[in-house]
Parts: sequence; C-alpha cells; structure tokens
Amino acid sequence: MPAPINTFKVALKNRRPQIGLWLALANPYCAEICGGAGFDWLVLDAEHAPNDVPLLMQQLQALSASRSQVVVRSPVNAPWLIKQLLDIGATTLLVPMIETVEQAREMVRAVRYPPEGIRGVGAALARASAFNRTADYLLTANQQICLLLQIESRAGLEQLDAITLLDGVDGIFIGPADLAADMGYPGNPGAPEVQSVIMDALARIQAHGKAGGILSAVPQLCKNYLEAGATFVAVGSDVGLLVNATNTLAAEFKNCVNR
Repeated sequence: MPAPINTFKVALKNRRPQIGLWLALANPYCAEICGGAGFDWLVLDAEHAPNDVPLLMQQLQALSASRSQVVVRSPVNAPWLIKQLLDIGATTLLVPMIETVEQAREMVRAVRYPPEGIRGVGAALARASAFNRTADYLLTANQQICLLLQIESRAGLEQLDAITLLDGVDGIFIGPADLAADMGYPGNPGAPEVQSVIMDALARIQAHGKAGGILSAVPQLCKNYLEAGATFVAVGSDVGLLVNATNTLAAEFKNCVNR
C-alpha cells in the first residue's frame, strides 16, 4: 500500500485555486470546528501560535476526517524539526524565512528520504505510515510530500527566481507582514509599494510554473491576489474571526444598554 495521494499538491500542480484559513488558536476542538467549514486548506501555525509537536499532532488527528487539506507551518527551517512534523503525519509543510537557494535546497532534502534527501528513516514509529501499516510508505512518501517555502524579505525576493526553479519546491508563499516591515512599512502590507512587489513576485512564481500563495484578512486584497493568479490564498484566521465576532457582539449590546 503506497502513501496516500496528497490532493493539495495535485491541486497546486493543476493550478486550481485553493481557499484557506489560518489556525492559530492551537486547539484541537477549534481546529475540528474549522475543519467542517468547507475551506480547501487549513494552516496549523507553529511559528506565531503556541503550538508544539504533540499539540500539532492532536490537531492533525482532529482534522483527519475533514475534507480540508492541512498545511503545517514550522517555526524554523530546521531539518530536525521538519522530520518530527512529517512523522506525526504532516504531508504539506510551509517553511518560513527562506532567503537563499542553499536554505531552500536544504528544505527539499529535509522532506525526502535517502538517497534523495536526509529525512530520518523512522517510519515504523510514525503516525505518517500508520505505524508501519502502510507497507510501501518509505518507497512512496517522497512523491506525496508537498513543500511550500515562505519568502518574506527583500533578500528572499532577490533569490526568488532561483528558489522557485528548484526541483522539489511545490509552491512559494509570500509573507506580506514581514515583507512590509522589511520594506519600511511595518503593519501596512496594503501599502501600494508593498502590493506592487507582491504582485511582481506572484507573476514571477507563475512564470516558472509553480504555485504562488499568500495570506490576507482584507477581502479585496485576497480577490486581487486570486485575480493575479495566486493558487493558494488564506483569507483570514481563526483568531481574527473570533476577535471580530466578539468585538461586534459586545459592542452591539453595550450600545443597546447605554442608549
């Protein structure tokens, strides 16, 4: 039995737009709720959310029945951690803060078993192989892992073309918040100067035959990115949805009693 087909990877290859949601509440119950909403993909964020490996595994388990495909964002671009995330069952990884071809090439090797890569062969202990019940996992896993690299600085953009062209890189995610800060517009990724650079980056990614992705909580920006050909777009976050809904509900009834 081979490793399961990664349908998110197939969708990116076929340029089918994928609408996603960022999950940063670090809670399996919340993840399960979002898993029933109908998004194409969900990000479990371990960079800026209070997630660790056991907690990420619990969320993967909670989402195992969801039709949404799960992307795990690692906190760092470290092969030892990439190995653990793959073993707990992550099949699509988003790796932040990539700035050089060397870093990108290391990540490609980190998600592949030898001889193509350096992923440790511990599948018999891993949830990824159904604890060795997926008989051909070692022979087929490399083809099903989807690697997304996050570029979010001017240095990374300088290397964008070479990084995108690497075999084994399935998509490039532009990090708008960090990019805006690096360009001198902290907290303002919607600045025209930043948007111009983002649109140029998305065009370059597509020109190389790869999928481009991005996140925004601003609906019009998300629509702009999709119209520009971005393949995987996260249109908000669980934290943002909860903050906005609770603020609105509280204000509605505060205003009612204060009239």
